[in-house]
Amino acid sequence: MNAMTAAPRRAATEPRGNGLDPKTPTPQEQRHIPRLLKVYGILCLIDGIITLPLIVVLIALVAIVLVRSPESLSVAADPTLTVVVTCFSVVLSLVASVLLIRFGRSLLKNQRRNAALWSEALIVITLAQAIVNIMLDGIGPNLIQPAIQMVILIVISVTVDPTLRQERDLQARLRSMQEREAAEEGMLGRDETGEGYIKLNFFNLFWVFVVCSVIGLVLEVIWHMVVVDPGVYQDRAGLLFGPFSPIYGVGAVLMTVALNRFYRKNPLIIFVVSAVIGGVFEVAVSWFMQTSFGAVAWDYSGATLFGLVPDPIAAIAHGRTCTMFAGIWGFLGLIWIKLLLPRLLGLINLIPWKARYSFTSLCAVLMLVNCVMTLQALDCWFERESNIAPSSPVEEFYAAHFDNSFMANRFQSMTIHPENTSRVNSGSATETAMGGGATS
Repeated sequence: MNAMTAAPRRAATEPRGNGLDPKTPTPQEQRHIPRLLKVYGILCLIDGIITLPLIVVLIALVAIVLVRSPESLSVAADPTLTVVVTCFSVVLSLVASVLLIRFGRSLLKNQRRNAALWSEALIVITLAQAIVNIMLDGIGPNLIQPAIQMVILIVISVTVDPTLRQERDLQARLRSMQEREAAEEGMLGRDETGEGYIKLNFFNLFWVFVVCSVIGLVLEVIWHMVVVDPGVYQDRAGLLFGPFSPIYGVGAVLMTVALNRFYRKNPLIIFVVSAVIGGVFEVAVSWFMQTSFGAVAWDYSGATLFGLVPDPIAAIAHGRTCTMFAGIWGFLGLIWIKLLLPRLLGLINLIPWKARYSFTSLCAVLMLVNCVMTLQALDCWFERESNIAPSSPVEEFYAAHFDNSFMANRFQSMTIHPENTSRVNSGSATETAMGGGATS
């Protein structure tokens, strides 16, 4: 009995290859972090220490003004969109300052694993800050600093902890062996644990995005020609190049991730979850496009239920979605999970094994370039509609090759309304545009 009880204890204190307790750092973890990274850690620490009290003081001053000046509460009760986004930016900066302090401290104290974890948290916050920057200032030099910081953080998160890197390398080798075996058995891309239908890896999800972006565009065009304006073709593309409607691609990815483990569940559950995901996502995309670029591609304001009563979902969402289209999302999600996903998996597995990752990487880079150029083209279109003259080689390039007529013809369902954005540079421009319209 003593021998049986001693065995688990020995297993619990089994060394990790260095004869030490599992909680004791390995020699690789004890190695000093390179001096260059420590310099970066010092910069992050200084940035956080300086920024944090400034933001706290700013928030305190605003709170004092609101308390001592009751008349300003009326402004706070109905804040403009720009003020709301700016407040959200301040909150993100506050969180980022705290994370920068923790991250810099981890680098200086050679806490590799903590540094890797804090860097991953900072990546999320930096991405959120970049999105808010787009909403406030558009696409321009304001994104250079977040982009550089994102690259540095990604590199640090991957390389700072050798044990994490070794774990990733071992997992990659094991995954490669398993995928070769799965390809031979005809199970490539399937979730072998049985918990879900497919593996939620980059390869599968990227091709889900691409295929559904194309399918979504085809459905949009057919819907417009049959229901909205019978017999009239309208280009419903959502990217600058190619037959893609990315809202359907991203929506399909979200549904695949959310419903992967529920593909055997009751169809009603799948329908409801798909409707909620699709409706919320449609609202989020519409809000981002309007606040960032003044772009409106759909508006369901005034929608009714069976032509009898106002649609409550359309009213709550300010026309960004409605009951009918939420139901369509639910129906599409059900068809996707039950019928189309298994066939798509067979289709993407036609890509030869030796070329699957190199080909997918190339297509992913091209798609990323397409998305970035689309956002830049929309930003320049917004500025031209706001009577802001091109002031950089990039803006001149888009003005020459993707002018207003090109953009209006490419995005035929989209219109630009500068007065509806949260951009800090849209106020005077909008007044100029309105004044110009009045004089003409």
